[in-house]
Amino acid sequence: MRIVVTGSLAYDYLMTFPGKFREHFLSDRMHRLTVSFLVDDMRRLRGGVAGNIAWTLALLGGKPLLIATAGEDFDEYRTALDQAGVDTSGVTVIPGEFTASCFINTDLDANQIVAFYAGALSHGHRLELGGRGLGPEDLVVISPTDPESMLKAVEACRAARVPYLFDPGKQTPRLEAQQILDGMESAAAVIGNDYEFALMSQKTGKSEAVLQSIAPVTVVTRGEQGSTVLESGKAPVDVPVAPIKGLVDPTGAGDAYLGGLVFGMARKLPWPVAGRVGAVAAAYAIEVRGCQEHRYTHAEFVARYRAAFGSSDEVAAALG
Repeated sequence: MRIVVTGSLAYDYLMTFPGKFREHFLSDRMHRLTVSFLVDDMRRLRGGVAGNIAWTLALLGGKPLLIATAGEDFDEYRTALDQAGVDTSGVTVIPGEFTASCFINTDLDANQIVAFYAGALSHGHRLELGGRGLGPEDLVVISPTDPESMLKAVEACRAARVPYLFDPGKQTPRLEAQQILDGMESAAAVIGNDYEFALMSQKTGKSEAVLQSIAPVTVVTRGEQGSTVLESGKAPVDVPVAPIKGLVDPTGAGDAYLGGLVFGMARKLPWPVAGRVGAVAAAYAIEVRGCQEHRYTHAEFVARYRAAFGSSDEVAAALG
């Protein structure tokens, strides 16, 4: 089985301002605003939903194929992914563009000023899943990127009868109601957080319960309250979060969870077990700053799974 991850790649530029933004805005001069903030530090970290999911899959031994667009500044990112075990042969570098970039400046009050540049991400519609020899024995993750790319991936999977996991995620506001329903109806599994399902319900006019019954399996994540696995014909199973050593940065937790879930799906673990694998993967991501800065051996992962959830024989066997 090949695991294919489609979606976004991005660089996150994280900056820290040693003051408070509100002290530098004049209420009677807001019509002519020119401000500059001298920051103490800046870090460039690898991100983007597809990159984050692929990172966790690689740590678990999934060896995913990544299909996405990147800019001419992708070399360093590619090297890190290659070394981790991600197949980056499906990444298309767009000449004359930068990789999508998010610039986040945070002050002492935890207020943020954010600028996002789509760059190569806006060329995602050029990507093709067809012609890669994918079939029913493979698995595709359709994660948030530009809507046209997501819909093309759904159509390609449907045409080749490739099972896929549909994750509308942060693109839910941009997807039309019928596009959301189309993505769900032929999916092997659907994942979203509780807010996203509420938004999808509002957009489609269908209740959350109806939406969560369309695909054979639906997973609803709820942040620190864990997740719920809904399988057709079975009672819902609540999956608690795995204990963490300390909260540093929750940004990449959802993507790490999805990476763990997909690994379990690919290894045909019971869905509740796959959810627990996702919970442990998310715990590692939360404990560091950056979405791809966590690392672990398979033995360390199994030990942590056992400490959080007990019996780990299935997980140990899946990790080899």
